[in-house]
Amino acid sequence: MVNLDTPATTGSVHDQKEKRHDIRFRHRFRGGGGMSERVAIVVGAGGELGRATAEKLAAGGFTVVGVDRSEEGLKELPDGIRREVADPTDPAAARAVIDKIAAEVGPPEVLVNTIGTYRLGDALSATPEDLLLMINVNVGPALWLTQAVVPYLRDRGSGAIVHVTARPGLEPTAGMATYAISKAALAYLTRVLDLELRPLGIRVNAVAPQLLDTAKNRPYFTPDVLAHATAPTAVADTIVYLVSDAAGPVSGAVVPAYGA
Repeated sequence: MVNLDTPATTGSVHDQKEKRHDIRFRHRFRGGGGMSERVAIVVGAGGELGRATAEKLAAGGFTVVGVDRSEEGLKELPDGIRREVADPTDPAAARAVIDKIAAEVGPPEVLVNTIGTYRLGDALSATPEDLLLMINVNVGPALWLTQAVVPYLRDRGSGAIVHVTARPGLEPTAGMATYAISKAALAYLTRVLDLELRPLGIRVNAVAPQLLDTAKNRPYFTPDVLAHATAPTAVADTIVYLVSDAAGPVSGAVVPAYGA
């Protein structure tokens, strides 16, 4: 459950700057003592989309760290991908896990945030609890994780962030009001972050699947609907492209990944 009483930061601003300076110093001068040159953090790596993205980034030469609040889900990651259990709906936990990875693995170059949840229901039946849950899971972590990772990307003068929104957040869809609202907010946040971070050399984009063909989704949809669902590996390919050097000119995009 989300703890709304948890402070967004821990320690003083001076202490945080000193910690980041120490991480940069060790990264530059340890002489191959285990710190990686290209570190990618994939949040939601316990799910099928996050796992596919982590595997593809690792295959592309990144040192990948998978983060999820489900320890069981992280066990599905292949050897060679580090696992960190954390709940990024908690601002302090999001900052702590990013700082830990930066200190122990290396300052990150890439952040991919794939976590999300959904709840069906029309606008007239929505409850405050429904809306709060959708915002806390689908929007909050994107902001908290971005706040935590940006100091490291800013220090290196470059970096890429990708969030995962959804088609109902771009096109009004009946029957999933609170979910659509939260995904629309995430798409808008992506564009705001682009405007604020692009001058720092940091690119921020999002992908917007319509429906992912995952084990969790299949029980809720009919076969004719699932026939148009997109494989997580296909969406992961789009994410990997967006964080690659080939996508250097691309920032502020919300890329549809609707499938056939």
